[in-house]
Amino acid sequence: MKFMMFVVSDPQPDAPEDQSDIDLWVEPLDASGKRVIGEVLAPPADSTVVRVRGGKVLTTRGPFAETSEVILGFDILEVEDLDEAIEIAARHPMARNGQIELRAFAPWDE
Repeated sequence: MKFMMFVVSDPQPDAPEDQSDIDLWVEPLDASGKRVIGEVLAPPADSTVVRVRGGKVLTTRGPFAETSEVILGFDILEVEDLDEAIEIAARHPMARNGQIELRAFAPWDE
């Protein structure tokens, strides 16, 4: 199964933010092929929101929604099932400092 793993900030982290052990999470997953790709995203202030209304393309700089939580990055996991994805996500440093959201890829033919 393939999962998108969103790395999300949290205004009330369990531990002070410390990304020093992120390589300890990334390296074995990359070596095993469980982590397909992952990237850190630019800050929300650098985003562009695109909408089409009345046939016109409308763009807005910065985040569209006001929120204290933002998506900081993502990883795509290729695993056996949701339980394995949860086990991997729970080891990510941001599971303590923020939150991790897992979403399975939906098949196109359903």
